Amino acid sequence: MDEIINRVSQSKLITFNLEDYYPKGQRVVLDIKDWLFEGFILREKDFREVLEKHDWSQYQDAYVALGCSSDAIIPGWAYMLIATKLQSYVKKVMIGNLQNLESALYQTIINELDVSSFKDRPVIIKGCSNKPVPPNAYVWATTKIQTVAKSVMYGEACSSVPLFKK
Repeated sequence: MDEIINRVSQSKLITFNLEDYYPKGQRVVLDIKDWLFEGFILREKDFREVLEKHDWSQYQDAYVALGCSSDAIIPGWAYMLIATKLQSYVKKVMIGNLQNLESALYQTIINELDVSSFKDRPVIIKGCSNKPVPPNAYVWATTKIQTVAKSVMYGEACSSVPLFKK
């Protein structure tokens, strides 16, 4: 009887899992609707008073997405003012929803990623994830890894989709 050989474990194939880079920390959507007069009108004096009384320490080490769930027109300076209050507590603050926040986090991570270990090697970008890895992260990882890799695939070693070959 022939011995079963695991060729995947013996290959030079590198599996790149974006989930491994998922930044730890609480994600928070800060909806400013309740800080507006009747949920729609920003009165500067009242708005500033609310900001002074708000407990900003509750966002310690969190990732914060700023937004307004009403149809109010919010001037840019309002979000900028909130950011000045959050700056000493949060890891990151931005305007948008949780999906925008996750994309921004991964964009930073991938921009700073050292891909030199992938040079002239076949790389498979793992497809399944239990964490909220945004679709853009897969695109950004592919284009970055492609610059150095011999080949780039997507999925699992047993059923990968070829994307690029040098």
